[in-house]
Amino acid sequence: MRQRHYGRYIFRWLVTFALLIGVIAAAGIGGTRLYHIYMTSTGKQSPDVPSVVDYPVRGVDVSYYQGNIDWDTLASQGITFAFIKATEGMDHLDSRFEENWSSAVNSEIYVGAYHFYRFEDSGVEQAAHYIETVLLTENTLPPVIDVELYESLTEEPDVEEVRENLQEMLDALEEYYGVKPILYAAPNTYRTYVKYFKGDYPIWISNYYYEPYFNWTFWQYTDSGQLEGYDGDQKYIDLNVYNGTLEEFLAVFGLE
Repeated sequence: MRQRHYGRYIFRWLVTFALLIGVIAAAGIGGTRLYHIYMTSTGKQSPDVPSVVDYPVRGVDVSYYQGNIDWDTLASQGITFAFIKATEGMDHLDSRFEENWSSAVNSEIYVGAYHFYRFEDSGVEQAAHYIETVLLTENTLPPVIDVELYESLTEEPDVEEVRENLQEMLDALEEYYGVKPILYAAPNTYRTYVKYFKGDYPIWISNYYYEPYFNWTFWQYTDSGQLEGYDGDQKYIDLNVYNGTLEEFLAVFGLE
């Protein structure tokens, strides 16, 4: 039986506690962002934050939660692109989409629209709802399908059924817009449903703890960013990066 050294454990605990307080204080000093603290095998630490040097193409994603948005103010803070929530399921429309879209496409920010996927709805009908809402607009990013679980689900969706449904929606969007849609996923839905499509479609992954380990196109690295330029009840905004240079970003998506 291993002998217990309680003094050593207490010392380690005090050191860990002090480091945790320091991380929290450091996160608050800047006044611009609040980051999660998470547990690793070596203790609690702050998550990866992609550097501007490594990832110069920065972006946000928004919905009605951000309220009225000043797109020029966002652009002045180094924001290159934005994904705007447009639709959900077969019939829901984000209440701010039309205003956000018309304002954003006339700004210096490159924009795209995203659809929140509902597992219980037909992929073809969800695609039709998106197409009816989001006009075919030049110099914009491809459509996005946001695949994540939600509280109203009573059971885990069948994997094969979801993949077939997603494929139908992807095909319909690609036929209409003429580009490969982007698939957004959290780590759990990526592993279960979206990984299957890797290599065929651009992947936008959310991971608030560490840089994704596979070949991603967009990375949502925090849901707790704070910027100037919006006045909604939600003070935080999702922050993202593109996996490449600005020149590559423009070339890949045919932007000017």
